[in-house]
Amino acid sequence: MTEYHRARGVVRFAHALLLAAALAGTAAAGAAQNAQDYPAKPINLIVSYPPGGSVDVAARILQDPLAKALGQPVVVENKGGAGGTIGTRHVAAAAPDGYTLLITLSSHTINPAIYEGLPFDTEKDFAPVSLVASAPQILVAHPSFPAANLKEAIDHIRKAGNPVPYGSAGTGSPSHIAGELFRLKTGLPLTHIPYRGGGPATLDVLGGQIPLLWVSLPAVAAHVKEGRLKALAVSTAKRTPVLPEVPAVAETIPDFNVDSWYAMFAPAGTPAAIIDKVQSAVAAAARDKAIQEAFLAQGAVVVGSTPAELDQVVKTEIPMWKALAKQADISVK
Repeated sequence: MTEYHRARGVVRFAHALLLAAALAGTAAAGAAQNAQDYPAKPINLIVSYPPGGSVDVAARILQDPLAKALGQPVVVENKGGAGGTIGTRHVAAAAPDGYTLLITLSSHTINPAIYEGLPFDTEKDFAPVSLVASAPQILVAHPSFPAANLKEAIDHIRKAGNPVPYGSAGTGSPSHIAGELFRLKTGLPLTHIPYRGGGPATLDVLGGQIPLLWVSLPAVAAHVKEGRLKALAVSTAKRTPVLPEVPAVAETIPDFNVDSWYAMFAPAGTPAAIIDKVQSAVAAAARDKAIQEAFLAQGAVVVGSTPAELDQVVKTEIPMWKALAKQADISVK
């Protein structure tokens, strides 16, 4: 190769580097401009569960406050099915531009432990926005169950000649996770009875078909307050202001905590400036008394966390629930 050709090669390489740098700079500037102008059109808030459920209610409580804070309509769209994975997959595949957001349940961190071959990576394919609210699971019993509190219930089950059945909202649901964590930590002879949702399970415990039920608090709060069901304990680390007289399991069994949270995510790669705008809108809603009362009516307490705090929840819970699922042999085929 002559000196002339070698020099021309060096020049071409330098031009390529300059072009790549220019394109990268243009892309970065474009992303920054998009973030600055965001939002410029309606935002789709994908609910990963069917209409009428607790996640759907949470989304609709937030819908108007978010629209007012962001200056654009927020359109709630239900994409339920497969334990929340259908709607979650839709958001994972969406453009990372802030116009498609996900609101989902704590099953988000349970599903990697129980579903084989999820069509997304729960940690890598989503950018955390905010932990919206927290709601406990609750252990309730039929009024005829011979225990007035959790300690008495544990003693009764331990002395039972046969395994005592307990119901849940379904295999791999937060209520099932709470029930299996309770079984493993106590060593009690309990048999899981999965239902297709908290509604059918609640009907069976009300009717005396099963003596015990782990279920989300909103599903049974009215029955507890009216004496149709006996509340033994809630699954969160502390008592809930919804039923402050009901103790937490952790008061009897240390380090017991199953938090059925609602949270918002964006597709991975969404600019940080957009994430911050949406999180600020959620946090502002969380400070609103009317919003707080609306969530309390659903058995939940508003949180409005930072993205980093939600990210820590995800990173903590995924390995924790994987270990529990393996130990309790929980899976969905």
